[in-house]
Amino acid sequence: MTESKTPPPISSGIPGLDEILRGGLPPSNLYMLQGAPGAGKTTAALQFLLAGVAAGETCIYVSLSQTKSELESIAHSHGWTMDGIRVEELSASDSVNGASDQTIFQTAELRLDETRQAIERAIEEHRPNRLVYDSLLEIRLITGDTPRFRRELIGFKAFLAKRNVVALLLDTQNGQSMNGEEVEGIAHGVIRFHKSLEDYGAVRRRIEVSKMRGVPIADGYHDMAIREGQGVVVFPRIVPGAVVEQTQPELIKSGVAMLDDMFGGGQESGTITLVIGQSGTGKSTMASLYATAALERGESVALFLFEERLETFFRRSEGLGMALRPFYESGKLIIRDFNPNEISPGEFAQVVQGIVSTERSRVVVIDSFTGYLNSLPHREKAVRDIQSLLKYLARAGVLTMLIVAQHGLLGQNVGIDVDVSFLGDTVLLLRITEHDGRLRRNITVVKKRHGPHDLDVHELFIRSSGISVVPYNPLPEA
Repeated sequence: MTESKTPPPISSGIPGLDEILRGGLPPSNLYMLQGAPGAGKTTAALQFLLAGVAAGETCIYVSLSQTKSELESIAHSHGWTMDGIRVEELSASDSVNGASDQTIFQTAELRLDETRQAIERAIEEHRPNRLVYDSLLEIRLITGDTPRFRRELIGFKAFLAKRNVVALLLDTQNGQSMNGEEVEGIAHGVIRFHKSLEDYGAVRRRIEVSKMRGVPIADGYHDMAIREGQGVVVFPRIVPGAVVEQTQPELIKSGVAMLDDMFGGGQESGTITLVIGQSGTGKSTMASLYATAALERGESVALFLFEERLETFFRRSEGLGMALRPFYESGKLIIRDFNPNEISPGEFAQVVQGIVSTERSRVVVIDSFTGYLNSLPHREKAVRDIQSLLKYLARAGVLTMLIVAQHGLLGQNVGIDVDVSFLGDTVLLLRITEHDGRLRRNITVVKKRHGPHDLDVHELFIRSSGISVVPYNPLPEA
């Protein structure tokens, strides 16, 4: 008895979506792509067909709502060409000549029949492998009632199945027809694009694969964006279990003996360190210190800036004897300078994961974690979302340093209104104290989950000659 093999999935043409679908779309089926106007449906549909063209397939775009020139304009805005895609322009609202003497019901029936026959003729003539139907709204309008609309979809699905056509139907409604009846059950899979506006900043876009028969999809929401030259890009949520966990942690040293001793010999790989302090205490300097030590050992370091400009970072480090610019130019130090309002948690996680997996970075710094969280509309959710990224980095054996600011020059209030202390395996507290007209920087390891650490308060000196840590001695009384 010969075992039947499951045909391989086909690419959706959308980066990230195939990952959510565990390889792509099951072939020879009908799918719905739902979303409000402006959500990116047409752009995604063009990507779907362009992937077919690249695979040598015949592709048709059946348009009841947009002209060929409009589609070409969308493609041109991304630097794409419509070569290889046949556009069939139909008009569901005016497909019957001389219909003015018909009743409303007869006119709708005739228009529906004419539209269906025109689509079927195009499919029979050109034998496409992929087809986009844009959009179901026009068919809804001329059918007028849900039972007829359902029968039309079921009949169209059967017609396509006999000809092994993979069809993508665009729909502006989310699963509910005019009287509320469910129609998603007809499709093999349903993909939804969500678009929302926050009080300030860019539009937030998300994708949800709400249904996909026979595929163990990564369900739930995933961030997405529409990028010039790329089209729709999807950022799947991080899955920490995809990384083999490092069995034996290594000690990562700072290059300052006293500081390493405070951590019991050094910080462990595969851990998260919160560096907390007021402005001017040396938080970013600590990050630069560990980055410099790792780079001088020949390791790769990734630094993600949300507040400090790149040139400011280099000049500050160089002023303390840490020449990081040559490492950046050679590619060993990877720096990404973000505009916080222009990046979603999902995209940020994908950027970090991509750099760490490609460059095998040993130290990752987010400076500042406060700036990253404050740029997001729902910070409490952002903390939850970033946990998956931090677990991924920990299992990859990366030392991750999160710079967390406190309010005020001498204040002790953390600069975010959500609790982040549970994220850290290690907490390094930096403070400024005043004694007899002099400001002194103090440094203390207040938490370390693994192994011993020094609980004593030490004094931190930041000079042009370098960084030093010494036991804290109270100044003598006058």
